[in-house]
Amino acid sequence: MLLGPRQVGKTTLALAIADARPAIYLDLEREADRVVLAEPDLFLDEQAGKLAILDEVQQMPGLFASLRGQIDARRRKGLRSGQFLLLGSASSALLRQSAESLAGRVRYVEMPSLQLDEVGADRQNDLWLRGGFPDSFQTGSDRASLTWREDFQRTCLDRDIPALGPASRR
Repeated sequence: MLLGPRQVGKTTLALAIADARPAIYLDLEREADRVVLAEPDLFLDEQAGKLAILDEVQQMPGLFASLRGQIDARRRKGLRSGQFLLLGSASSALLRQSAESLAGRVRYVEMPSLQLDEVGADRQNDLWLRGGFPDSFQTGSDRASLTWREDFQRTCLDRDIPALGPASRR
């Protein structure tokens, strides 16, 4: 399970991994991709042998029970790892859901924003000013970076935080 904030590069990394092997990618924020998983076991059985990348997995918390069964069935066939790559935000709800149903079956990897050793010491001031989100860091100007960050914050406040539900309003 690859965890990290939105726009940190999880999907970009997952798609690069998918280029190197047979894989399928589903974005669970898309209705069409959620419909494909209406019968998750049927669909995932057809994908055996491919890496199944499930992006924004927190959108379908009920999927974890099917994943548990899929992982266990594949383990019995000798497929120990490399079957699923789950992407999601590091929300406590997602961690709690996956911990309940995938305990002992999942490894968590946190993906941080860009770090100084990745961008180089010569870009330290840019990293400090623009932050480590790739789209903000790579913009053509400090003004464009500020605009990106303002839009990002607005989206988080208007969409993502309310989606966490009543418990987040304490």
